Amino acid sequence: MSARLSGRGLAAGAAAFTIWGTLPIYLHELREVPALQIIAHRIAWSCFFILAFMLLRGQLGALRGILTRPALLGRLVVTALFITINWLVYVWAVNHGHIVETSLGYYINPLVNVVLGIYFLHERLNRLQWTAVALAAIAVLFLTFEAGRPPWIALTLAMSFSLYGLLRKVMSVEALPGLATETLVLLPVAAGYLIWCEHAGSGALGHANLETNLLLVGAGLVTALPLFLFAYAARLLPYSTVGVLQYIGPSLQLLSGVLLYHEPFAGARAVGFALIWTALFLYAVDGLRTARLNNAGAREKGARPLTATR
Repeated sequence: MSARLSGRGLAAGAAAFTIWGTLPIYLHELREVPALQIIAHRIAWSCFFILAFMLLRGQLGALRGILTRPALLGRLVVTALFITINWLVYVWAVNHGHIVETSLGYYINPLVNVVLGIYFLHERLNRLQWTAVALAAIAVLFLTFEAGRPPWIALTLAMSFSLYGLLRKVMSVEALPGLATETLVLLPVAAGYLIWCEHAGSGALGHANLETNLLLVGAGLVTALPLFLFAYAARLLPYSTVGVLQYIGPSLQLLSGVLLYHEPFAGARAVGFALIWTALFLYAVDGLRTARLNNAGAREKGARPLTATR
């Protein structure tokens, strides 16, 4: 079956981005818990769930292989720091009423990836791609001018996740063992902080209501599950399809911020988002066109169509 027709791949990809898109609703229920404490629980419990899953699948050997390669382990320590910054800013922003700006960060993330690809991977852009990047830059400058400050939440989220993705792209490590290693190297810090919070009397787990306790433990599951679903989908679907599906996440974030939590979205902010959406439309059109050309070339050579890899 062609990867483009994989119903299981589409379902897994849509589910992954839906979980990421509705994460603000989940985190909003934890708004009384400090962001740093939420991140520590997210690290600790995601490490637990991922290692348990790998144990059941007999994949712990892959983790041991990483831990015995100091150079690779060092690079994963760096990616762990980037993803921690991303998580911390995201959780803080959601719990302080900036969900709309978090969605902006993930809207511009693909275009930041393009810019990083130019400088670090020496990739070349065509005219349509340059137009998309220029529109995104204009949108950010416009939002900065109108708000009187740069959209630092969106820029931090986009840059930290793009740098994380760039480093992971050039590493020879699978998604699940890589994330397991990242959470494992962060675990001593996260566990130490949670123990300190408990000693100081500010720990939430075990001292809050049942719902909060379950949500803190479940933060690990909502970290690990969408990553697994995404990795599964990326192997079955063309990269262009994954690229379209990724906009489910920020779109749901935007809708939850505006419709559920009544964050402002009008005037200058709406104009800035419209510029971003136009840039993304051009970027998506170019990606779909490139995918069709690649698939056509593959068919002419008698090869299978190009599919996504991660």
